[in-house]
Parts: sequence; structure tokens; C-alpha cells
Amino acid sequence: MIIFAAIQIVLSQLPNFHELSLLSLVAAIMSITYSSIGLALSIAKIAGGGHVRTTLTGVTVGVDVSGTEKIWRTFQSLGDIAFAYSYSNVLIEIQDTLKSSPPENKVMKKATSIGVSTTTLFYMLCGMLGYAAFGNEAPGNFLTGFGFYDPFWLIDIGNICIAIHLIGAYQVFAQPIFQFFENYIRNRYPENGFIHSERIINIPIIGKFPFSPFRLVWRTLYVIITSLVAMIFPFFNDFLGLIGALSFWPLTVYFPVEMYKKQAQISKFSKTGIWLNTLSSACLVVSILAACGSVQGLVQALAHYKPFKVS
Repeated sequence: MIIFAAIQIVLSQLPNFHELSLLSLVAAIMSITYSSIGLALSIAKIAGGGHVRTTLTGVTVGVDVSGTEKIWRTFQSLGDIAFAYSYSNVLIEIQDTLKSSPPENKVMKKATSIGVSTTTLFYMLCGMLGYAAFGNEAPGNFLTGFGFYDPFWLIDIGNICIAIHLIGAYQVFAQPIFQFFENYIRNRYPENGFIHSERIINIPIIGKFPFSPFRLVWRTLYVIITSLVAMIFPFFNDFLGLIGALSFWPLTVYFPVEMYKKQAQISKFSKTGIWLNTLSSACLVVSILAACGSVQGLVQALAHYKPFKVS
């Protein structure tokens, strides 16, 4: 995690979102690669036989978990799914990097359709084949279930792909935060030399690079703080679920729906308006349930919590 943070400190010095196209492409390729490795290993495990306990409704109440625990886990899983589709908070930044011909909105609509369809296909395959391979003992982290499964080198490659993917994903989500904060500070303190100073420096291989002392200090501190939080509270799935629950309804559903209604001048009591409001309300309920499940999971994890220890 310290090595990961060191890499992020370097990459965070990229001045803006437009410099991330290559990194984003590599991250996407890595995502498809480790998912494909997991699917291939699942198929091999299924084909190899061996009995795993599976049921139509998942883990069995009274055997694997209590009824209450299963409900909480179901709510947590909703948060994980919501997080998996939480790309909407970087949608505008991505669209802003596109050329104006053809129109950005048409390109973005096509890209979103392909991206969501591809993502859903891989998620469903990993979920179904992973459950068929591991049954009710399926791990939260897909590839960890193959820890003692030959070939070991293939699992290592999968884990390397995950690390590279997360390196790119961190930047894709962090860069909009960097831009927002820096624009706010620069507008707030227009005469501050430290905040506004920037000069071009020559870096071997890379070439000319815009260097800003303010950007170096504040982005480095941001990476260090987020990395420390991740080390202190290593509750991966629960935190993912909570973040997904808190961001899913407002960013992925409510604001886009309200903007569309305003732009298309859709009446609140029209047929389309009623259906959109129903969709928004249903997603709000999902977000609330997911948040409750994730908080319960965090509370449960804290009962056995030791700082800087993997849960």
C-alpha cells in the first residue's frame, strides 16, 4: 500500500484530466484481463468437478448465517453493486476530453451504452461462474479463492492487473477532486504567489512538464492522508458499499433525472414524469438500505478491529 501511495504521488502531479487517456486505457485493459482470468479459473474449477454447496437463494439461514445477518449482507451487496456503477461523478470530465466532432453527447451516449453493457456482462459472468465454482463459501475478493490453485503464476498476473487497474482508477476519480479544489483556492486567493506560481521544467524522457509547488504539496498531502485512512481502516467491501450507497442515488440517479426533466420540460404529473419519479424514489430506497447494511458491516468489523491490520 505504501508503494501504491508512492506511485499515486507521482501520477497526481499530472496537471489535469486530459493527461490520463493512456492510463485510463491501460486500466480498462487490466480490468478485462483479471476478470477474464477469474472467469477462466472458475470454468476450470467447475470442469474439474468436486462438490461445492450451492442453493438457489445463496447462503443458508441457520447453517451459514442467521436470518438477520443474511438481510444485512443483502443490503451490503446492494451497496457494492451501486459502487460498481458509480462512474457518473466523472462522466462530465470524461465528456470534456472528447473532440467536438462528432458531438460529444452522441459519442458519450454510445460509449456509455457499450461500457455499461460490457461491465454488466463481466459482472454477471463473474457472479454466476464464481458462485458455481465456490458455492456458499465464495470469497469477497474473487481471485483469493484460487490462492492454492495451480497455475499460481496466472493468479499472480491477475493480482498484478488488479493493482495496475486500481492505480488508474484512483487517478480517474481523484483528478476531478484536484481540479475542483484548485480552482476554488485560486479564485479565493487570486494574489497568492505560491498558489498561482507555475513554471515549465524539462524532465528526461517525459520532456516539458508544468510544475506547480502548490500542486505538489497539496496533492501529495491528499494521497498520504487517503492512504493512511486506507491502512488504518482496511474494511474493503464495507467501505465500497458505503461509498456506493452514498453516491449512487444523488449522483447517478437524482441529479441526472432532474436535469433531463428540466431540459426536456417534462411535467411532474405526466406519464414520463411519474415513471422517472418512481425510478428515483426506488433508487433512493435502495441507497438507504445499502447504506444501512454497510454501516452495520463496518460496526461488526470494528468489533475485531486492530489498526493497520487487514480484516
